[in-house]
Amino acid sequence: MKNTRRLLDIMARLRDPKTGCPWDVQQDFASLVPYTLEEAYEVADAIERGDFGDLRDELGDLLLQVAFHARVAEERGLFDFEDVAEAISEKLIRRHPHVFADVRFESDEERLHFWEHSKLAERREKTGEEAKGALSGVAASLPALVRAQKLQKRAARHGFDWNEIRPVFDKVMEELDETKAALDSGNKQHIEEEIGDLLFVVVNLARHLKVDAESALRASNRKFIRRFRHIEERLAAHGRAMADGSPEELDGLWEEAKRIVG
Repeated sequence: MKNTRRLLDIMARLRDPKTGCPWDVQQDFASLVPYTLEEAYEVADAIERGDFGDLRDELGDLLLQVAFHARVAEERGLFDFEDVAEAISEKLIRRHPHVFADVRFESDEERLHFWEHSKLAERREKTGEEAKGALSGVAASLPALVRAQKLQKRAARHGFDWNEIRPVFDKVMEELDETKAALDSGNKQHIEEEIGDLLFVVVNLARHLKVDAESALRASNRKFIRRFRHIEERLAAHGRAMADGSPEELDGLWEEAKRIVG
């Protein structure tokens, strides 16, 4: 654990009001949030690219964020890094009695039910209040696609779901038709609402197909970048820019990009 201790000592020096780094000293919980989120996504990106050397580095960057938040908390007398490690260790043991105690689950469904019940009990203990509903506790700060999927999973565990996938496809088409109708109305607020409904039901379709919507969209983003760059390079080879291409030419280059770069 010497490297963990070293990291915490480095963080303490960086935060020293007299001899530390001015930027690090100025940070607080709120200012660190964008960096924490960014590092989490860079971890995901390294995994999806299969770059495990980069994954090691990105996990280090994410660990730095944990150490940073813990240091800010320690300075305020709230908690420290050891408290964070203790809390997650206790939580893991509590939520896995089939590993750390003599409990047996007869099925994955029974295990999942225990997991959800444990989380509910923890929220009740933390807030001192009963949960306001089955969907309480799904963080509002999550990316919209991730939160939609979590909300849908939570609702499904309480019986609010389709039993087969065909009605989900029908619902996608229904929402698409409603989006088209909203476009004809010219009401921007109505259009935005219908687009939201369409995205929500597409996430539901992904869930029924056992596809993570956030990961799928990230993969599509990378694919779009590859194809777009191919078109840029093809046009640049003739001294032209994207704006110089006709819709027909760009469509042809797009089809070419699909064949060549995937």
